[in-house]
Amino acid sequence: MDAESLLLSLELASGSGQGLSPDRRASLLTSLTLVKRDYRYNRVLFWGRILGVVADYYIAQGLSENQLAPRKTLYSLNCVEWSLLPPATEEMAAQTAVVKGRFMGDPSHEYEHTELQKVNEGDKAFEEEVVVQIKEETRLVSVIDQIDKAVAIIPRGALFKTPFGPIHVNRTFEGLPLSEAKKLSSYFHFREPVELRNKTLLEKASLDPSLDFMDSLEHDIPKGSWSVQMERGNALVVLRSLLWPGLTFYHTPNTKSYGYIYVGTGEKNIDLPFML
Repeated sequence: MDAESLLLSLELASGSGQGLSPDRRASLLTSLTLVKRDYRYNRVLFWGRILGVVADYYIAQGLSENQLAPRKTLYSLNCVEWSLLPPATEEMAAQTAVVKGRFMGDPSHEYEHTELQKVNEGDKAFEEEVVVQIKEETRLVSVIDQIDKAVAIIPRGALFKTPFGPIHVNRTFEGLPLSEAKKLSSYFHFREPVELRNKTLLEKASLDPSLDFMDSLEHDIPKGSWSVQMERGNALVVLRSLLWPGLTFYHTPNTKSYGYIYVGTGEKNIDLPFML
């Protein structure tokens, strides 16, 4: 959710129980304005909160003028002081995949994982147990990246692609009509397209290249991983992810008001295919 309309956005997303105390809201309003100025971001989004055992991580993201360029991620433990996280890599994802359970809330905390490594001594080869240390900060980077790729979403028409390539905020976007707002096909993944490249020319013929340049939610696997609900007497559309419980997207039809927030433990619901 955009940091400039934080108070209204938090109120619209509060139907799922995600809320912040008044002092946290006040701290975020002030500190995110300073983050945008100091780091010279085009936009700052309040991404959400990952709940830890000892403390919670508050997450914000900075966007450049090209909206699909890699986002810069920052975290804070007190909503005042922000620290920049390194970019996510495939090596980080593989390293942290073995870590299960809740976050502790301490970036310097180290998880211990025992793995078997092959050791060669002369002609003999045997396996040796090695204890690998994994920092919680590395896990935080990896989990945020996974959530972004899987469930960060945006309504169709909110961004547009220029003929020269960069993607900008669509200033003429006035919201989705109520009939379209109820359909999963009206929402896109807020990342570089993956499935779009696999579509045939016949399937691409009906798409508008300036608007339909991202992957639609209607083809997400497993099917049924999104809950679409109308709230406040059809005045608000709310999408909730069942794959990453805690992700809530809201949109007020026929207005520019939309956004998403994640408030959860940072754990994926791997049992979802068996629950549908």
